[in-house]
Amino acid sequence: MTRDSTQTRGLSRRKFIAASGALGVAGLAGCTQSNTGGGSTEEPTDGSDDSGDSDGSDSLSGEIAIAGSSTVFPLATAMAQRFQENHSGVDISLQSTGSGGGFANYFCTGQTDFNNASRPIQPEEEDQCSENDVDPVELKVATDALTVIVNTDNDWIGDGLTVEQLDEIWSADSAPETWADVNSEWPDEPLELYGPSDASGTYDYFHEAILGEEGSHRQDYSPTEQDRTIIQGVAGSEYAMGYLGYAYYSENQDTVQAVPISDGDGEYVEPSLETALAGDYTPLSRPLFTYPKVSALEEEHIASFARFWIENATSRDIVADEVGYVPLSDEEQSEMLSRLDEATGSN
Repeated sequence: MTRDSTQTRGLSRRKFIAASGALGVAGLAGCTQSNTGGGSTEEPTDGSDDSGDSDGSDSLSGEIAIAGSSTVFPLATAMAQRFQENHSGVDISLQSTGSGGGFANYFCTGQTDFNNASRPIQPEEEDQCSENDVDPVELKVATDALTVIVNTDNDWIGDGLTVEQLDEIWSADSAPETWADVNSEWPDEPLELYGPSDASGTYDYFHEAILGEEGSHRQDYSPTEQDRTIIQGVAGSEYAMGYLGYAYYSENQDTVQAVPISDGDGEYVEPSLETALAGDYTPLSRPLFTYPKVSALEEEHIASFARFWIENATSRDIVADEVGYVPLSDEEQSEMLSRLDEATGSN
């Protein structure tokens, strides 16, 4: 594809950063964040990994604009903070827009350098990117355990929920109004449902994994791109249910409870890093991605950040212990680095 002109890239980035500011951003040593979905904003620890810094200097400068998935947001934040420990001249703007919102409104229109996503880019998004000469590179950065949550006072679901019960609860075709509509032994009280909007990759993945391609997600729920709103809604009502990324649940384990899931074999599996890594938490374990565009990777500071992220994507300290996701395996990391090399012409 043709490289974006410097003028166009600068204008687009300024518009993006200005929009981030209008939404309410918190500046962290050059890392500008606008998170409508919550997430970790902890300062880097002394144990941060400096790999990915080719010369150990502070010679890089420039701006990096990132939008997309609220699920990937805390991981992107952690990586951006560590990168800026070595490169304080690089300003990174982060905005949580949902995977689909990021692709449609920012990345595929050329306004951002990266789009984070909690599901693979869709064909219509690839078409939109192509129409605007945006060439995305798919980089897996972690694995998530999408988590169904209920109120801590919910004591009637027992061992957990089956995929079939989740389908019934969230399907537009069945749309039960009360818990008793799902199981007659459960309370005859209204189901209060919270979840991501249809601009979210979490919504897309849950739809495909639970409802199937032919299923329809019910619309009479409280949709939001603010993951904290899901937590607050479920924590505030005994009869509420929601779903979101594991990292947000792990930050709020004292206020909500995770629901073990059975995919039909009779065994109920709790969401965790271990069950996701082992492949036991099906069908709700899922890959997480970031998508840099090829033209942006021609700029040294952007290519350096992309490489830094992948080189640290195997770090349990960052990815698992701090953020709450499953790190890449060494083999996955090698494959992602090869993709970067191919995109930047380094191979």
